[in-house]
Amino acid sequence: MRTAVLLLLAEEPMHGYQLMQTIAERTGGRWSPSPGAVYPTLSQLEDEGLVASEKEGGRKLATLTEAGRAHVEEHSASWPDPFPSAAQSADEQVIDLRELGHGLLGAAREVARTGTDEQVRETAQLLEETRRGIYRILAGEK
Repeated sequence: MRTAVLLLLAEEPMHGYQLMQTIAERTGGRWSPSPGAVYPTLSQLEDEGLVASEKEGGRKLATLTEAGRAHVEEHSASWPDPFPSAAQSADEQVIDLRELGHGLLGAAREVARTGTDEQVRETAQLLEETRRGIYRILAGEK
């Protein structure tokens, strides 16, 4: 979130809602951040002196400070692209982990609602193993 906000504000000042809309547009709808993600990020960046905000028409307009511009110029080359191209080649498949996570949560809810005690225990064990496995992947231990 932080990288996306800094890069977008380097282009032009924006309101929080504009940031959410622009991120959704640039990711082809694959990432639609919530206010609960955008506004705390703006507050944090403001606390760090990288962003300043001012009231404009009842909304807060966020702008990079000079320190924010310097930070983006200095570090952006090493940041991953938060807006990968929505256009994928025929050989590339877009993997939507968020949608997969929602599906997993739905299945777990169904087991919790209708499963036997044994099914609940097995599901809990599988979810815990999966969580650990994901962190192992992130740690490069696969």
